[in-house]
Amino acid sequence: MAVLIEPLLTKKVDTARLLKMIILHDLVEAEARDVSALDVLRNPEIKIQKVEKEKQAIENLRSVLKETNGKEIYDLFYEFENKETYEAKVANALDKLEVQLQHNHADFSTWEEIEYDMCYMMDKHVVFDETLSELKRQIEDDAEHKMKLAGVDTNLVRERIAQ
Repeated sequence: MAVLIEPLLTKKVDTARLLKMIILHDLVEAEARDVSALDVLRNPEIKIQKVEKEKQAIENLRSVLKETNGKEIYDLFYEFENKETYEAKVANALDKLEVQLQHNHADFSTWEEIEYDMCYMMDKHVVFDETLSELKRQIEDDAEHKMKLAGVDTNLVRERIAQ
């Protein structure tokens, strides 16, 4: 996604840096055993455990790679996590949008009611960039269309989110 959207972004990005952040984020999640956003919504305490496991995973990587690029990897991971730069914000936004994009392709019978809400929870991740906001709108529209076809009252879902 990063490679495809890079030329459309509002600002110029360091693509290599962006890709490193995305890959490192996924590598840390793989070692720490990623937790689904659904599980975190159901039980916010899981987020604390997730953060702790990810801290240990990035520390392990930094230690193993201390003679080469361990510090760079460590710094890039926390840049992503803290959304300190434009590249980090883009990486975070793509991480969130990609999950919803995949979700939209799943059979609707697998969707849980809480996932209806999640379709409308991506704004805060994309507001900094017009292109990402448009991509979010398209992904959200696809999800909404799917829900409507299944008989879900999306106005009620939006009202629930607004509360």
